[in-house]
Amino acid sequence: MEQDLSIPPVIIRPATEIDTAQIMIFIRSLAEFEKLAHTLTATEDDMKTSLFGKEPCVEAVIAEINNNPAGLALYFHNFAAYIGKRGLYIEAIYVDSKYRGLGVGEALLKHCAKIAKERDCGTMDWVVLDWNPARKFYEKMGAKAEDEWVVHTLDAKGIDELAE
Repeated sequence: MEQDLSIPPVIIRPATEIDTAQIMIFIRSLAEFEKLAHTLTATEDDMKTSLFGKEPCVEAVIAEINNNPAGLALYFHNFAAYIGKRGLYIEAIYVDSKYRGLGVGEALLKHCAKIAKERDCGTMDWVVLDWNPARKFYEKMGAKAEDEWVVHTLDAKGIDELAE
């Protein structure tokens, strides 16, 4: 299949420390889109340490169109106990609004799937808010909503209280 020449190619590349400020711009935009900006406490230093510090706990790729940052995927490994293999968990996937509909989201998801395959992951998971229109896109890409699973979360205060 030939590429539509009117749509510029999407380039996916590993994030570098230089990208930290742009990553935070994407994270802020995602938080605003999800109506969760009031919960955002991550700083550029937090992100730099988590991605590029002594013991990185998350990885990131940047999507670019015409050398402009167009999107982001943040991911890390979890473990699928019933499968006995690690999984790839997408913590955040974001496409800048001006680049939506140009294949950026698809390119990011496909890139993550290739990483999961290369690393012999048994699953690739992510969560999405129930009202987010991206749910239809994810289903079109082959993802299935897990109706029987409910996500539980403890914030820092909850962790402190439970740890006592």
